[in-house]
Amino acid sequence: MTLYGKRGWGSALIEAQLDWYGMDYEFRETGNLFKSAEARRTLAEVNPVAQVPTLTMPDGSIMTESAAITLHLAEFTGEDSLVPGPGSTERQAFLRWLIFIVANIYPTYTYGDDPSRFVSEAAAQDDFRRHVDDYRKRLYSVLEDQADAPWFLGERFSALDIYAGVLTHWEPGREWFEEHTPKLVAIAAATKDAEGLQEVWQRNFKVKL
Repeated sequence: MTLYGKRGWGSALIEAQLDWYGMDYEFRETGNLFKSAEARRTLAEVNPVAQVPTLTMPDGSIMTESAAITLHLAEFTGEDSLVPGPGSTERQAFLRWLIFIVANIYPTYTYGDDPSRFVSEAAAQDDFRRHVDDYRKRLYSVLEDQADAPWFLGERFSALDIYAGVLTHWEPGREWFEEHTPKLVAIAAATKDAEGLQEVWQRNFKVKL
């Protein structure tokens, strides 16, 4: 397998899962896809929208979209350690909040990280970013209200906890998360220390082992 990504970006979501499953893969650094046209052109040869994570499977097929990859890896490995299996009591909540994250929260970074891609007038870009940032905070508050302990689904660890671990390293910043989403921060801290995930956290976020 080949995982195209950049340390600390969304590829960390899948890198952590590959490590968790103990799968062999090559990590291929894409470079900064916001700043480098060459990086975008190179990745577009594999993924037309030039986004990470992009995963090449052993048969040469391409997987994109982190939620799709999450579900596919669970089927590919035959394990339910990160994705509750059909019929499990946690399955419905897992699917609901996985899709909530990727359909609602994740796009706020797509639009807010570089507003110039979507708003041409410089004067309007700051206002656009501010509205996106405020909306993101509201979405995180919804997620916080739904989070259980010690893991998002309660006693059962899942890929949702990996998402919490990665996303709380991004905007609106650690200080905001600690003040407004203490349950998500606690989940992220526990995920960082989970067996099999410590090294990927160090590679991506320079956390202490």
